Amino acid sequence: MGLSRLAALHGVATSYSPSPDVTVSVPDDTVIAVLAALGVDAGTPADVRKCLAAAESRSRLLPPTVVVWAGEPLPSALAGLPPGSTVTVEPEPSDSSGHPAGRPPAPLSMRARAAGPVSGAPAGSRAPGSPAADAPGAAPGETAEGAVPPRGDEAAAAPAPPAWWIPPPHGVHRIHVRTPDNRRATATLVAAPPRVPQPPERTHGFLVQLYSLLSARSWGMGDLGDLTDLAVWAGRSVGSGFVQVNPLHAAVPGKPTDPSPYRPSSRRFPDPVHLHVESIPEYGHVRDRATLDDLRQDAAALSEAVMNKGALIDRDAVWELKRQALELVVRVPLTPGRRADYCDFLAEQGQALEDHALWCALAEVHGPDWHTWPEALRDPRSPGTARARSELLDRVDFHCRLAWLTAGQLAAAQRAAEDAGMGVGIVHDLAVGVHPAGADTWSQQEAFAHGMSVGAPPDAFNARGQDWGLPPWRPDVLAATGYAAYRGLLRGLLAHAGALRIDHVMGLFRLWWVPEGRPPTDGTYVAYDAEAMLAVLVLEAHRARTAVVGEDLGTVAPGVREALARRGVLGTSVLWFERDWEGDGRPLAPEKWRRDCLATATTHDLPSTAARLTGDHVTLRHRLGLLTRSLEEELTADLTDTAEWLALLARLRMLPEGDGDEEAAVRAVHRFLRRTPARMTGVWLPDTVGDRRPQNLPGTWDQYPNWRLPIADPEGHPVTLEEITASPRLHGLMEVLRPRKPHTAPPGERRP
Repeated sequence: MGLSRLAALHGVATSYSPSPDVTVSVPDDTVIAVLAALGVDAGTPADVRKCLAAAESRSRLLPPTVVVWAGEPLPSALAGLPPGSTVTVEPEPSDSSGHPAGRPPAPLSMRARAAGPVSGAPAGSRAPGSPAADAPGAAPGETAEGAVPPRGDEAAAAPAPPAWWIPPPHGVHRIHVRTPDNRRATATLVAAPPRVPQPPERTHGFLVQLYSLLSARSWGMGDLGDLTDLAVWAGRSVGSGFVQVNPLHAAVPGKPTDPSPYRPSSRRFPDPVHLHVESIPEYGHVRDRATLDDLRQDAAALSEAVMNKGALIDRDAVWELKRQALELVVRVPLTPGRRADYCDFLAEQGQALEDHALWCALAEVHGPDWHTWPEALRDPRSPGTARARSELLDRVDFHCRLAWLTAGQLAAAQRAAEDAGMGVGIVHDLAVGVHPAGADTWSQQEAFAHGMSVGAPPDAFNARGQDWGLPPWRPDVLAATGYAAYRGLLRGLLAHAGALRIDHVMGLFRLWWVPEGRPPTDGTYVAYDAEAMLAVLVLEAHRARTAVVGEDLGTVAPGVREALARRGVLGTSVLWFERDWEGDGRPLAPEKWRRDCLATATTHDLPSTAARLTGDHVTLRHRLGLLTRSLEEELTADLTDTAEWLALLARLRMLPEGDGDEEAAVRAVHRFLRRTPARMTGVWLPDTVGDRRPQNLPGTWDQYPNWRLPIADPEGHPVTLEEITASPRLHGLMEVLRPRKPHTAPPGERRP
């Protein structure tokens, strides 16, 4: 009982429910290990009693981080202050766009008064039409004050903040409280608008793994030049509103590099392997043209091998060529204007960029796993690390320069997308975690739970559970630091994004922690302060004027989707999973789909639509020994599932060509998606040319070339960006997604 109570006080679950009618107890050893990772010693009953007594006797006037939502009731920590308490808010400095900068405004001073009777929603609930604090610049879909427009009589029914409260501007501030009996407390105050900005209108776009998108000019893998080209073409030629890409986070260097974009070294900075080298202004001024020409010839050979000789995408080989070219490029002196821009970038990024670049420089000398470095270098703040930095100044500057160049091309891609008429632009992807040996875990060691890994519990699809090899953030450290690491991460990603996709968005609420050396079945859930995580997300998205899409597939705790929707975070709906699970289990009719989502036929972890329709994905898994039933049973179940969907498409008259036409069936699937009320419809780019190969096959490592395949046609022959955009199959598919223009009768036939 004592261990369970102690675990509950620290947000550690002692049981979980994989389904509504099943409860599984977590082993005590797991609970003890997880508590230890949170700095709580529960190794013996005496330790448990001691820590429990300390935790229960600890009385805080305020939690480390307090959240207030514009126009909504105050949280209990503030609403319950003793009458007569003085409250002072020190607002953060901000520029004209609401971003932190400049001199701080004057503090806001107020005195708490006794609360009157409150009816309606509880503290922390949303008041959709309530007035909000003045915030510079309203985001799309919001009023000038940043509040959500009223819907019906909701505004009248929802309580407002108490009269004594002076709403601070949107931002991250410091709040100081002193009670009449002279107790004092200071905390971080996150003042957030009610919702994230929304996409401007219903729109469609492409989903693509950037490395797989090679053009005639690529250096062996897709790059930011190819992304820009795709966005401009898609916006101008087929009316697309967005292009969603895989995470472009910095990878852990090595030979071989981990090819997964979802296990990066750092989520804060992009990987320069994505640079289009020839677009860098200094490239044209490199004097050693012969070396550049040789590198370009080698790059062309890499592309030729991938596109015509059956080779896999070799990220390491691509990076080696680009690194050599970039070494020449950075020797070219910057013009005064470019130098000023670079200096501004360094100042804006500050210590985070210094740490990242220093880790990259040290990894060149000592290898990519900082745990194996000389002991003095394992601490980013040690005197030994400071000496190493002074010795590696040129290499640190090199990596800072690459971060700046990559950020510049990311910004150019978003500008080009907007100029091409895209209402959203580039949708960037945030991975759920980072590599345990990478730059983020080195520079932010105190923020990560050592000896733990993020994964997933056993479920109907994976009886063994999953261990993703990603160390989790400590929720207590996040709260104590005002979510500084999380805020910096979001600000960097959103700077050049039209929208942000968050992988495994349920991680804002809880994550499955697996102790090192134990199977995923021996993990448990650890809770995060979802109110604070959402408030920081909403605040940073509001500042960047970007929409947010959450990947909410798989096991989702009750109330999570509702909480996300309340804050304007769109969900993700994949056609094959959308069934009436609470009713007859049949495919869900289009009008019953949720509106606030990105609707799609597949994702990078799922079979392509052609493979799904033909059953090719089942035979692939059979060849790799991944089936849990016989091939015949799996094919029968898959055929039954697909047949139900095709029958629905036929009943809805979306499949006029009848059975047996694969291209027609793919078009019908997307007609269906367009018929739903979903705000965003995503088209998996490989679907436009009939690619049957998944980009990633969960449950495999070296059995399948995950993250290394170019987009290909139905026969598996790779196709370039130029060939994709000219594909009749693509244009036939995109016709079904174009908004239908109203029919206009000839002048002589118009009604008077």
